[in-house]
Amino acid sequence: MIPAEMDAWVVARPGPITSHPLERVRIPVPEPGPGEVLVKVEACAVCRTDLHLTEGDLPPRRPRTVPGHEVVGRVVAPGPDTPRLAPDTRVGVAWLRSTCGRCRYCRRGAENLCPASTYTGWDADGGYAGYLTVPEDYAYPLPEGVPAEKLAPLLCAGIIGYRALLRCDLPPGGRLGIYGFGASAHLTAQIAIAQGAVVHVLTRSAAARELARTLGAASAGGAAEAPPEPLDAAILFAPAGELVPTALAALDRGGTLAVAGIHLSDIPSLDYRRHLFQERTLRSVTANTRADGRAYLELATAHPPKVTTVPYLLDAADQALCDLAADRIEGAAVLTPGR
Repeated sequence: MIPAEMDAWVVARPGPITSHPLERVRIPVPEPGPGEVLVKVEACAVCRTDLHLTEGDLPPRRPRTVPGHEVVGRVVAPGPDTPRLAPDTRVGVAWLRSTCGRCRYCRRGAENLCPASTYTGWDADGGYAGYLTVPEDYAYPLPEGVPAEKLAPLLCAGIIGYRALLRCDLPPGGRLGIYGFGASAHLTAQIAIAQGAVVHVLTRSAAARELARTLGAASAGGAAEAPPEPLDAAILFAPAGELVPTALAALDRGGTLAVAGIHLSDIPSLDYRRHLFQERTLRSVTANTRADGRAYLELATAHPPKVTTVPYLLDAADQALCDLAADRIEGAAVLTPGR
């Protein structure tokens, strides 16, 4: 029996997390539209993008939106013209919610750049709730037998980290620098190490540096420190623009820095000879394609990563975001509905 109402959190007044911008509410359970399914939430991981939306770094696209886009759940009801996903199918709901399928970006396989793209927890209500809807073409079938809280971080932290790894052009057996070591970084490091890379982690958190070492990083130092050797590639996960010159300066000739976040503080002036000359490259990472998502989830199913999580009940979603903002979370925070 699907209830008429559900508990949820909405972004009531975007602003600093200390101003309590999230509001806990009772709202109607949504009805799936054509091509959509209704999903009952088993777990929803907490992403730094949720924090950016809540604090207003990303301007709201609709009032009182439910955040959350790393959702594991089960289909409970199909909408009209929804032929593929039967009730009780376990699915993942990720950041990318829809694209037009017709523009030149979609036609060339770059749907992450579609100007008409929409996003879970930004353009439509997300997973900080008991239920949500998703177009069935943008839901990922998930394996049974894996705890939901271990799967949830894969749906953004894992997928975006995977795309960032592709974007940084790391050569086989190369030297990779990872700046910041939260949910996405700790999953990405494991892929790179499994593929034979030498990984150097640079982050301000002592606990995160220890986690990096336990996962096989060759070194772990402070965010502003130089790695012990020049880097073939680097990924910036921390939303700190001041680290861009630092990471570029650490690159060897021909190296690439990929910036993985959707929001970044201002980048200081760059010195051309020190930071970009000798064919160093600076790239952004913009969302992901469904092909990225499928490829990463297949990889993670075949070679399950060690997912470090910190559990929170849905009732404590605001506290989870506070802890994320204060860098008190090692790995990924994950919300569960409770009993």
